[in-house]
Amino acid sequence: MNNGDLANALFRACQQRGIMLATAESCTGGMIVAAMTDIAGSSAVVDRGFITYSNEAKMEMLGVSAATLEAHGAVSRETAMEMASGALARSRAGLTLAVTGIAGPGGGSAEKPVGLVWFGVALAGQPILAECEQFADNGRDFIRRETVKHALELGLQALDEGQTAGVLP
Repeated sequence: MNNGDLANALFRACQQRGIMLATAESCTGGMIVAAMTDIAGSSAVVDRGFITYSNEAKMEMLGVSAATLEAHGAVSRETAMEMASGALARSRAGLTLAVTGIAGPGGGSAEKPVGLVWFGVALAGQPILAECEQFADNGRDFIRRETVKHALELGLQALDEGQTAGVLP
């Protein structure tokens, strides 16, 4: 499925469950929420998008702790989880998608190469999920598009699992 199809599927899944969505985005700079708001009627599902490119924005807007950023860095499991949790706490959403990564072309290191992205998914009533993907270094645009795709897929997966677990209304 392409990103538009995935966004439509997530829109329908949220709408059917009566759940709002928020995003907390760093490396994608708002591309996930943009994919959702490309859909007519998206205001029924999309609450807001937090664009938190800087560490200061992550702390101020989402409540990511300075200690987490200092100990683990912006591109980490811990930061992605705090971003997802912060977005859930600071919105009307029942589902939040968070992404933080290195889209390149620079900024990578041996420990955190270009293409490394951490995802956080928070669904009200369930533990926060975190997942890491290492995308091929096929350019900034490629990494960002693949990040959007994977985040939308994780949102759909979380809703399916939440439905199975009886968490959703």
